Amino acid sequence: MTSLRTFQTEIDEISHREVAKQRAYAVERAKLEKDAKKTTSKGHARKESTEAADVSKSPAKEPIASPAVPGSGDAVMSDIDEQLQSLLLSRIPENLETARNLIASLLTRNFGEYVFRIGSHPTHARLFAVQPVTEEDTWQGTARTAEELDVIIQETTTVVDEVGGKTSILFDSRSDHPRAALLLRLPPPDVATTPEVRCAVVGNVDSGKSTTLGVLTRGQLDDGRGRARVSLFRHKHEIESGRTSSVGMEILGFGPTGKPILPPTAHSTDPEVIRREKMGWEEISIQASKIISFSDLAGHERYLKTTLYGLTSGSPSCVILIVGGNAGLIGMSKEHLAIALALSVPVVVCITKIDMTPPNILAKTVEQVSKILRSPGCRKTPVFIKSIESAVAVAQSFGKERLAPVFQTSNVTGEGLDYLRTFLNLLPASESDSEKFLTDQPLEYSITEVYSVPYVGTVVDGILNSGTVKTGDSVLFGPDSNGNFHGTVIKSIERKRARVPSAEAGQCVSFALKRVRRTDVRKGMVLVHKTETLPKAVRQFEGQVLILYHNTTLQRNYQAMLHCGAVRQTVRIVSMDHPQGILRTGDRATVTFEFISHPEFIKEGMKLLFREGKTKGLGVITRLL
Repeated sequence: MTSLRTFQTEIDEISHREVAKQRAYAVERAKLEKDAKKTTSKGHARKESTEAADVSKSPAKEPIASPAVPGSGDAVMSDIDEQLQSLLLSRIPENLETARNLIASLLTRNFGEYVFRIGSHPTHARLFAVQPVTEEDTWQGTARTAEELDVIIQETTTVVDEVGGKTSILFDSRSDHPRAALLLRLPPPDVATTPEVRCAVVGNVDSGKSTTLGVLTRGQLDDGRGRARVSLFRHKHEIESGRTSSVGMEILGFGPTGKPILPPTAHSTDPEVIRREKMGWEEISIQASKIISFSDLAGHERYLKTTLYGLTSGSPSCVILIVGGNAGLIGMSKEHLAIALALSVPVVVCITKIDMTPPNILAKTVEQVSKILRSPGCRKTPVFIKSIESAVAVAQSFGKERLAPVFQTSNVTGEGLDYLRTFLNLLPASESDSEKFLTDQPLEYSITEVYSVPYVGTVVDGILNSGTVKTGDSVLFGPDSNGNFHGTVIKSIERKRARVPSAEAGQCVSFALKRVRRTDVRKGMVLVHKTETLPKAVRQFEGQVLILYHNTTLQRNYQAMLHCGAVRQTVRIVSMDHPQGILRTGDRATVTFEFISHPEFIKEGMKLLFREGKTKGLGVITRLL
């Protein structure tokens, strides 16, 4: 019997290997197409080469020279921080110029933001353990006096202003070890380049998901009776029952200074005013230097299919698991946590309702959450965030180490919400994941939603998995029920409801398609660039799977609902390589699947989840048939 741990490691390896193969093939194909063009039109080629030579000569577009950063991590970043502190403290014009160039290069490489730590800081091990810091060996970096701290902060603000950015103090401690952390942020030129972090919000029914999002995005605290969640609901039955049944989308913008962008009526107590006076996405996008996109997913068991689709198609950077302090980690919470771990998405835990939970019950919930996170199935290190300093530290190492930050919040009193906002503000942008999203690859866009907009036509929403696209590009969409692709033109592009001229890999954007009927497009389709070699849709494929749970045995012709990226369709098991021809809980095998209704566009290396009732399986696509 294979353990989930070893299987996940194996499917991650298969996934990385297949993706690397596809990238190498795409590069080779692009090279061949370029060579073919060169041979057919030598005149054009000569002209292009002279233009390229002119571009290489012009120094205007050269990036600011910067010292190479040999790998990431605490040590390297502290070296850069030490170097910056020395340059700024000297106050020599030449050194200040060097510091300005270094800061400019750091900002351009890190999507327009950088956390600059000054003074000696406690080590992560001691800080995350929330123990009193006393011993000298638990401090990293050069100790600074309060006067030196003031000089560095003043000089940094001046230098960052010259570059065109903003400086804000995240925390400033003047106790026995004076230290501070500054957020240096460069406002993006337009909405098209604003960094975005995608978060999926999951948890059991009545744990407080919609209320937490309502408080975070509207700025108005809850009254204890669900006032904050009303403005998030999309359907009449949701308002009546108080339960989310669809994938709700909300955004929270942070300005150049790191302050959240909230409606002007954030402190009103009239529920009608709160519901009516909410800021439009376009207004937030224009002001924001960073956008946090939340997918508010359903907690009820009845809507698990919708929740699963939101997790697989939304490509989230992290999953925020909401746990009610009074109820603990029960019901669908465990299911949602298992799905997040199966998809290898980092997890953040938020324990809500701490104002109404008795201390002994809250202590039990905290103990239960810690126990489950440390269990062999999760293998996470729970970090309880009790200060802004620990929120800053965990946001910088989140995703790299197996950390699971745990926040304890109250939507009625507002306790703990500042730590959560600080953490979200400092998370790395989703599009910065260069392993997942590549700009230099051919266009591939997954359709997750389809709309028919009056006077516009058919509009599709989704994520750009690779490549770049601009308004007026000719593209192919498909596959249809016969596996064919059809041509169309992108009329306009919108990002967070604001019009943009182009989009690149990793961004979540909407396209208005030219002369396409609403009925011709469905969720799970893809958009690709027009090329000589047409993309292929498949009906049968092979996958390495592990049966997580089934109450009896799985055999040939068994049908289940498959989730693979934005694809959601019923599949049939055609064959399996198990000697007995049956699969039980904990068994792994190479299984051949067949789509029931129509072929889909899938690729080798994509992770898949399949379920039917309580049956669950996890795997990776190894071969297209």
